[in-house]
Amino acid sequence: MGATVRLVRYGPYQSTNYYLRMHADTHRVEGLADEHAAFAVEVFRMLADLTRVRLLWALLDQELSVGELAAVVGKPAAGVSQHLAKLRMARLVRTRREGTTVYYRIENSHIRQLIQDAVYHADHASGGVPEHHRADSVVGTPVQGNRDSETGGT
Repeated sequence: MGATVRLVRYGPYQSTNYYLRMHADTHRVEGLADEHAAFAVEVFRMLADLTRVRLLWALLDQELSVGELAAVVGKPAAGVSQHLAKLRMARLVRTRREGTTVYYRIENSHIRQLIQDAVYHADHASGGVPEHHRADSVVGTPVQGNRDSETGGT
């Protein structure tokens, strides 16, 4: 059946809530629980909107306020705020308050990778040399160990 996964305590985190799961990225659980599939569908539903994808792209490497995000995407702050509320409810972004200003950032590295991969995939699907593979690219830098660089693909 399934292999036993060894859990070890990691560093200073002695609480039972903090464990490192060995080989977490290489071990695939058989089947997919309905609740996980439903959450994945909700994530993709949130990404099925141009403004929300642009907001998440703007947040890849920085934390921004609603006003700053509104300027980046060229939309009114009220509309941007509504999109951010949906992204927060879907746990794609998190907030930090400083005085009266609320700053938004990507929830975690998995969301960051999902957004990058989706945009880079769109870059590949458009034909030619993708922007993120060009040396003078302003879209972003290729991820180290990128599968394309390992296989020679574009």
